[in-house]
Amino acid sequence: MRPTALRTCRLTLRQKNPFQIQSNVQQPIANARTLTSGTYRVPKPFNEPNTFMQLHFSPGSPERQKLSTALEDLKARLPVKVPAIGGLNSTVNTSTNLTSLHHPHEHASTFQQFASATEEDVQKAIETALKAKKEWRDMLFTDRASIFLRAADLVSGKYRFELLAATMLGQGKNAWQAEIDAAAELADFFRYNVSFAQEIYDKQPTVNAPSHYGRTDWRPLEGFVYSISPFNFTAIGGNLVSAPALMGNVVVWKPAPMTAYQSWLVHKILLEAGLPEGVVQLVNGDAELITDVVFNHREFSALTFIGSSDVFRMLNVKAAQGLAEKRYRDFPRLAGETSGKNFHLIGPSADVPNAARHTVRAAYEYAGQKCSACSRIYVPESQAELFFSEMKKELARVKVGPPEEYTSFTGPVIGKKAFERISSAIDSANKDSKVETIVGGTYDDSVGYYINPTLYKVSDPSHWLFDKELFGPVLATYVYPDNKFSETLDHIDSRGGGFALTGNIFSNDQKAVREAENRLRYAAGNFYVNCKITAAVIGQQSFGGARASGTCDKAGSSGLLMRFVAPRTLKEEFNKLDEVMYPSNMEEGAM
Repeated sequence: MRPTALRTCRLTLRQKNPFQIQSNVQQPIANARTLTSGTYRVPKPFNEPNTFMQLHFSPGSPERQKLSTALEDLKARLPVKVPAIGGLNSTVNTSTNLTSLHHPHEHASTFQQFASATEEDVQKAIETALKAKKEWRDMLFTDRASIFLRAADLVSGKYRFELLAATMLGQGKNAWQAEIDAAAELADFFRYNVSFAQEIYDKQPTVNAPSHYGRTDWRPLEGFVYSISPFNFTAIGGNLVSAPALMGNVVVWKPAPMTAYQSWLVHKILLEAGLPEGVVQLVNGDAELITDVVFNHREFSALTFIGSSDVFRMLNVKAAQGLAEKRYRDFPRLAGETSGKNFHLIGPSADVPNAARHTVRAAYEYAGQKCSACSRIYVPESQAELFFSEMKKELARVKVGPPEEYTSFTGPVIGKKAFERISSAIDSANKDSKVETIVGGTYDDSVGYYINPTLYKVSDPSHWLFDKELFGPVLATYVYPDNKFSETLDHIDSRGGGFALTGNIFSNDQKAVREAENRLRYAAGNFYVNCKITAAVIGQQSFGGARASGTCDKAGSSGLLMRFVAPRTLKEEFNKLDEVMYPSNMEEGAM
């Protein structure tokens, strides 16, 4: 039989449709592996080596030329059209009403047009996923792992520059920000999630009584997982589907509208890597409509979400209503990471020029639209003049401009709604007597949605600028008396709008570092020392916060994957039971 299977593979590989290749070779491979023996171990994960490969897109570099070519190729195809439901044979009906989305940096031009799923489409996507569940659940983990490892290599190789171009034009990221997101982090999520899944499966009982054998069956959830991904990272969608899917779950994936095409591309890569078509159902369209269908389905077992705190609260309430009505078979798991009013703290002993450089990157890269971006900073009086001088110097070098111009450091915000929210806040701050503008405080939407990097000095540590989440390139500074360091820690912990995602301290005083780490223990889920707060790397620093920042399940760790399993405990005994009664039940003299 094995030579026949091999001949089938050879014949199949001659076909012209690359998607059909995967469909035909997949089953013989799965059958062949069930005939082999051994306890397989997945390869050790590694971070995508963009630094070591020098993919910095410097002038004249090969990678800059490849990326420029990819950008031109994509521009020639705009606007890209995206079907309502992803899949190998999905198409956009020419009679369908499409939603158009524009470039953030050039709102007169359309980047993408996507079709919207109907209630019937969403219901069909759920049923398609559930039909695929048994085969996917029963597939050997080593085979599921191979699919995602293959996808990681497709991301880092064949599709790298196509992903970067789509992320730059669709989300407004410059070359480097697109590289560390759509190439490096996406590949890292696929590779490390494989390793985290292995870590979970390896957790087995280590203590057994004589003649007893205990085991843990790491079952996937019984229904389906609903994944909602945000606009700001292409890679996050890949994480939110790979984490549950690797554990044997099926997923309905709703990406943010601004990433419809980028997410379609990620889905295409997964299918090309061999993911069975029903396992991840990509659904575009109205978020409320899609969510209503999902939350009304009996098989809804889990939500994995990244977005705003208010939306996540609403989803929790919606799930609670379903539970109250006994709508679901399971108690749905809700895993969410939202955002933060993230802080930098400069101590009196800090290397201020270093702190300023880190702060410019943390506050103004990607126009302050990272979940982890710095939006409030606390500076001692003795260092304030130097800090502001260094910030002015560094920000004078920062260019605000379109993402395909390589010299642009800060790009546009994602769209009109974001622009209006941030510009309105800037108008209010500019008129506030408690607020001094150090840099910026201006904006321009004549061509794209540009907010200039803005640095404020605020005299009141309880000012709304230290609480309100703006999600843009606006940084509020409070200058504290050097002898009020401890009191300042209280301000940091009590402010921040209830969020608790990222924070740090710059200090060369270890006592101050220890005090800050201890006193701010719950103020940030990711805390850094002498390092910017947008510094988490998959496999090195897991990511997530508590309070209003989410459920702290830690993306980039096995903790997130654990939310998508329902462990079953197994016990087997080899000895025989000879007596029902215990010695304590025996009558006197019976023994």
